[in-house]
Amino acid sequence: MSQNKKQVVECVPNFSEGRRKEVIDAITEAAKKIPGITILDCESDKNHNRMVLTFVGTPDAVMRAALDASGKAIELIDLTKHTGEHPRMGAVDVVPFIPLRNVTMEECAKLAESFAEEYAKRFNVPVFLYEAAARKEERRNLAVVREGQFEGLRELMGKDPSKIPDFGPNAIHPTAGATAVGARPILIAYNVDLTTNELSVAKKIAHNVRERDGGLPRVKALGFELKDKNLVQVSMNLTDFHVTSIHTAFEAVASEAAKMNVGVEDSEVVGLVPLDAVVMAFKHCLKLRDFRSDQIIENRLFETNDSSEVDISSDLLNQSIIKFASEVASGNPVPGGGSVSAYAGALSASLVAMVARLTLGKKGYESVQNEAGTVLQSALGLQSSLLELVEHDSNAFSLVTDALKLPKSTDDEKARRREKLQSALREATEVPTKTLEKSYESMRLAERVLPIGNKNAKSDIETSIHMARASIMGALSNIRLNLESLAEDPNFANSIKSRVNPILQTLSADGAFELLK
Repeated sequence: MSQNKKQVVECVPNFSEGRRKEVIDAITEAAKKIPGITILDCESDKNHNRMVLTFVGTPDAVMRAALDASGKAIELIDLTKHTGEHPRMGAVDVVPFIPLRNVTMEECAKLAESFAEEYAKRFNVPVFLYEAAARKEERRNLAVVREGQFEGLRELMGKDPSKIPDFGPNAIHPTAGATAVGARPILIAYNVDLTTNELSVAKKIAHNVRERDGGLPRVKALGFELKDKNLVQVSMNLTDFHVTSIHTAFEAVASEAAKMNVGVEDSEVVGLVPLDAVVMAFKHCLKLRDFRSDQIIENRLFETNDSSEVDISSDLLNQSIIKFASEVASGNPVPGGGSVSAYAGALSASLVAMVARLTLGKKGYESVQNEAGTVLQSALGLQSSLLELVEHDSNAFSLVTDALKLPKSTDDEKARRREKLQSALREATEVPTKTLEKSYESMRLAERVLPIGNKNAKSDIETSIHMARASIMGALSNIRLNLESLAEDPNFANSIKSRVNPILQTLSADGAFELLK
């Protein structure tokens, strides 16, 4: 990641207050006063008795805003006096950090840990890490972390070893409860209201459509009663709208409701929603052919080239494929074979994602929907990682050339130059090693979807496998060359070989992948 790019993180803390306007405003103001923070949205609901605040900024600003808003919530909210439809375990119930721009999920997970440590120390509230920040696999699921809610955890903490928090005291805070802190992708909170006041109907539909009970992939759902409307609601979290879209979720709920002779009153999005999700629903409902998000006038009108933050000349990921090809064909050494190899891997993962999408929701493939959804999520993650490696490879090469330019007149200068060069060569070897590993994952993912994917896309998934192999071979060439220059660092060379050779061993049948020696 280029150091001159501005990083943007989104934070969407959920607080257990949706009725007292003065408390909602105070929490919002606490976040708003932090320099560099932009408040995007604040939603509150009296039935759920919950507010959802959405703000963005740099990682440091977002962390400070989340801490100050949390402090105000802990000061003003007493969970012993709180009731509402939505499950909760804390006055500050959940604090997720979401990568938006020039930030990886791994960096957001580290930000979540830093926040959790400071939050627990400052407010003496226990914290459980979840999703991408989770230290225990069973805590990745927020619903599992929040089981028992405030009242149940109050009895279990300090007695049940499975309820020991990641940070803070092993006891519930008397009025603020406990807090879940994590890192996750963009989530869509989507609710469908039904034309009945029978709570059992909403709960049954929620059971039928959520992933954990065999329903739609990447969907969490609960049934709630809306007393002020005399209706019930199916409340959903769509944790990956590329896997299950808004319109797919709506149609599933409507279909289940119809089976029970119940209609749909209306639906709502809580908080913000990505434009791509709206475009997907728009295309589906109007049966638009080949509609693109860049056909939306606001997208074209507000496109910016923010040269104050991004050096476009070195930002390979902002280039068109024609410009990228021209850059490769120029006399400059970057972008070179390493970047091209990573890009080939990214295209491999992209094809896997395409075939997974062409399988999701298609007639005749009902039995593989969960599998296709899992493949899609993995493919998109690999695509993102490999695209980052396109630029990382060029950056690593620049480190090597910079080291080679260092003076070498004195012994001290020679020693410093040697140290910098060895460090740069290690980085230049690490990048293609990651490319090789990620492209191998893409190949295995393609092989996984080949027998279950849409048969009309068989040639696309075969192309994905070929692209992954090309990426692996290109990355391997770079690794071999760099290891020749790292003869003085056998420990590093052996660590690379221990990662690469097991992969090459599985691919050595055709003789193209000779092991590193």
